[in-house]
Amino acid sequence: MTEFPLKEFASIKTPFYYYDKKLLVATLDAIKKASPEAEYHVHYAIKANANPEILKYICEAGFGVDCVSEGEIRAALNAGFPASGIVFAGVGKSDSEIDFALDNDIACFNVESLPELQLIEEMAADKSKIANVALRVNPDIDAHTHHYITTGLEENKFGIDLKMLDEAIAYCAKQPSLRLIGLHFHIGSQILTLEPFKVLCDRINQLVDKYKDQGIHFESINVGGGLGVDYDNPDANPIPDFKSYFDIFRTNLKLEQGMQLHFELGRSIVAQCGSLITKVLYVKEGLKKKFVIVDAGMTDLIRPALYQAHHKIQNLTSKYTENGVYDVVGPICESSDCFGTDETLPITQRGDLLAIRSAGAYGEIMASQYNCRALPGSVFN
Repeated sequence: MTEFPLKEFASIKTPFYYYDKKLLVATLDAIKKASPEAEYHVHYAIKANANPEILKYICEAGFGVDCVSEGEIRAALNAGFPASGIVFAGVGKSDSEIDFALDNDIACFNVESLPELQLIEEMAADKSKIANVALRVNPDIDAHTHHYITTGLEENKFGIDLKMLDEAIAYCAKQPSLRLIGLHFHIGSQILTLEPFKVLCDRINQLVDKYKDQGIHFESINVGGGLGVDYDNPDANPIPDFKSYFDIFRTNLKLEQGMQLHFELGRSIVAQCGSLITKVLYVKEGLKKKFVIVDAGMTDLIRPALYQAHHKIQNLTSKYTENGVYDVVGPICESSDCFGTDETLPITQRGDLLAIRSAGAYGEIMASQYNCRALPGSVFN
């Protein structure tokens, strides 16, 4: 259970992100305990949170990194992650990004289209290098998550359609500047049922068997990430059930001798260790509603506005035992700047501190300066 050092908070300008280092370390330990196999390799999806202090702990735990931009590769290298543990994904890699990744000898490009594959080959040949590539396959699996964060359906922009995979594999075989090491998959984010991962295993097994019959063997399978977290009860479930998650692949995926299995976990690693701390500016009485207006807004945590996501909200400093019902809103000039409607909180007054929980993933990293607002700071304990 996350504890909040309120005495320290009193001197810190709000809004800010508060990170529970003990919980982060415990989460990393739980992942390592649940995946002790030498052939299992976990890469942290740095897009979830690139705070340098967060990266330091993940690097020390021995994880690799999943990056989707040159900036993320730079952040990973600056944090001490070895280039040999960096994979580069993304549907729109630019020429300069590919150039930077080749120059730094990253472990692998997760390639999402034939034109991208051709460009990597040309650039690698110009440098007299051999680029390791994994082909991101669109397996057409419904992950049963928000339509903005599902990535494995046929109509999504991500990955290579199953019908086009033969052509991409054949192209790799002809190019001396490309080394096809495996297949990559990612079916979505915030997945709360394990069934889609089981379906993914079945789809991978079919593909591996198909190409094995053609004499094609892959040394690496990357199953992406997507494991969700409990946004409603962060203290009851601070660490996701990693054992059940890894057991799905352990039980259902048929790994060939010598084959490596890669994972790209992000949200499940960092979401629960972070909270957005915000101060109440006003309590506004409407005709039918009461509004708690706080100094944090959608510029600091965009998930509720962008995904209609809900985070647990706690009043950390109320002196009352009685409850009230409020809409918790921010100061941004947008109606979507709302963290929660009909929230039951202890009687709340101006100056109270609220914690918006489970904000360690896709919180600070997605903050903006819309309305010319300052970016939130971060505090670790």
